[in-house]
Amino acid sequence: MPPKIAVITGPTATGKTGLGVRLALEHDGEVVGADSMQIYRGMDIGTAKPSPEEMRGVPHHMIDVASPFESWSVSRYVEQASECVDDILSRGKLPIVVGGTGLWIDSLLRGLSFAPPSDPGLRRSLGDMYDELGGERMLEELAGFDPGSAERLHSNDKKRIVRAFEVWRLTGVSIPEHDELS
Repeated sequence: MPPKIAVITGPTATGKTGLGVRLALEHDGEVVGADSMQIYRGMDIGTAKPSPEEMRGVPHHMIDVASPFESWSVSRYVEQASECVDDILSRGKLPIVVGGTGLWIDSLLRGLSFAPPSDPGLRRSLGDMYDELGGERMLEELAGFDPGSAERLHSNDKKRIVRAFEVWRLTGVSIPEHDELS
């Protein structure tokens, strides 16, 4: 039987936090935040971040885990939130995912795997290559190992062309192939 995980999601100010805490108290659970703004320390105003009083002693994970100057992504969230969920389950408790960032929740529940993180040196080198060869030439080369992306992308889309090359060089597979394997 798959592990049980409760999920409470919806728009801001609809009572998700209160319901999550109540469920945690009634079912021996812990809350795993799924809000793209509540992960940041010091960003309490405007994020509806729960106060200690609202938490009522229930452990909350994935809140205040990052500096506002850090770059976060769905893949980073899934990696860290999965560790929290696994830890909660290993202690026989109920993980209760609470938040309104749907992409994060969906990705966490489906166990998505993401392309590798960027390699700054490789990305810079590929960006220089794009600047030297131009977008049309880069798309021609991209078509050799990732025809779907080459067909879909415009020659002026430097960022996505460079990322397609980067993923291929780091993994040996194209982004669509990686997504299929996930």
